[in-house]
Amino acid sequence: MNKKIKLIYLILLLTLNFSCVEKKSTEKETNKPLLAVNSKTDTLKFTSAIRAIFQDSKGNYWIGSHMEGVSFYDGKSFEYFTANDGLSDNQIRSIQEDEYGRIWFGTANGISVYDDRKFTNYPSKNNNPLLDWHKTKGDLWFYAWEEDGINRFDGMHMNYLTFPKPKNKNPYTSYGVTGISKDKDGNVWIATYAALFRYDDKMVIRFDAENLNLKDNEQLHIRSVLADSKGRIWIGNNGIGVLLMEGNSIMNFSEKHHLIHPTSTRRGDTKSQPGTLGHPFAIEEDSEGNIWFGDVYTGAWKYDGKTLTNYSVSDNPSKPMIWTIYKDNKNNLLFGMADGTIFKFNGKTFEKQF
Repeated sequence: MNKKIKLIYLILLLTLNFSCVEKKSTEKETNKPLLAVNSKTDTLKFTSAIRAIFQDSKGNYWIGSHMEGVSFYDGKSFEYFTANDGLSDNQIRSIQEDEYGRIWFGTANGISVYDDRKFTNYPSKNNNPLLDWHKTKGDLWFYAWEEDGINRFDGMHMNYLTFPKPKNKNPYTSYGVTGISKDKDGNVWIATYAALFRYDDKMVIRFDAENLNLKDNEQLHIRSVLADSKGRIWIGNNGIGVLLMEGNSIMNFSEKHHLIHPTSTRRGDTKSQPGTLGHPFAIEEDSEGNIWFGDVYTGAWKYDGKTLTNYSVSDNPSKPMIWTIYKDNKNNLLFGMADGTIFKFNGKTFEKQF
């Protein structure tokens, strides 16, 4: 009998050892974050760009990076989560909170929701795309990889909605989503590289290069969109600056204010010169109604309705790019930078946060 017990014990021991080896092997195959932070820190330790900032209903901050996952800040310390902890991907593109206090992350490869200390993941798109958007509901919208649609969560299911595209669509045209904004009437504005879409809960309307009055030598390459409190739609285009849609009027805001350099190709392949606003990747409205633009090369711009003021935000001249601008619960304006830092505008200057 003792021999049988010893034999069973030996088999269990071998099985346990094999399982541990198999687990270690699987972990090696997982994409590691750029920065391996496995414990809490008292300062933000990201070194890749800050792509998303969000303050939840409890006052905590969630900070999404370009390559290192997400960090949770409770006012005292930073806790880090990566693909190793269950995130869909280490590149975070958007952060939201639902009515139940769950935190949602749009990543470069799927959607993750954090609830009760664990992640649940959804794919970037499913095999049942829907063209009839009005058959779905829900206030949570997510990027759907670099493809032809967007995701909408209805409380139970993640619905993949496809964009209405022209029949003669160029096969090289990308409708990957780059920005989402809701206007004061509840319409959802969705920026993609090749077009801007508006959804009014009934139908989807497409605004392409022709609708947006682009010139023959200009290329539509939308990177940001903002529906402001006055009903204006601000569109950040890589190469031709800011477009402004006001009622039925559409104009090139950057060009009107002489902020496109004469040598620019207007196709997004030339660097913004000092004093120009040609590559706005981020747009936000502050509590006073000023509109802020974050240019890849020339820093931050504030428009107060009459004049434009240019600010140099980062103290790292080699990485001046502003990836995101976020207004928190106390109306602080936070700027996420390409070098992994975050700055706050104090009314006159910019202070490094966290």
